Amino acid sequence: MTYLQLSAVFLAVAALAAVALGVAARRTPHLGALALTALALLVLTAVFDTVMIATGLFHYAPGPLAGLHIGLAPIEDFAYPLAGVLLLPALWTALRGRRSRTRAAARMEEQA
Repeated sequence: MTYLQLSAVFLAVAALAAVALGVAARRTPHLGALALTALALLVLTAVFDTVMIATGLFHYAPGPLAGLHIGLAPIEDFAYPLAGVLLLPALWTALRGRRSRTRAAARMEEQA
């Protein structure tokens, strides 16, 4: 399995989970906030991956890579920040909604 295939699987799972959690929470994402977050994370990934690769902290075997790079960072590395941008806000919203419902139920029990 190439790094690109692994990244695609990881990104697809995150996207599906984000859609499922978003539908379950009945919330729509704030696209501007997601876009700004994605941009910041992609720039930081490009900069810091390049620095870490240049200093020899880690390296990639060239065989499983697609061959596209931004700086020294292989394009596959950018799937993980995108997956975080998709998944974490949906997960946060779903868990916050669940916690709110639990608190509301506890208050109703106290009042009864």
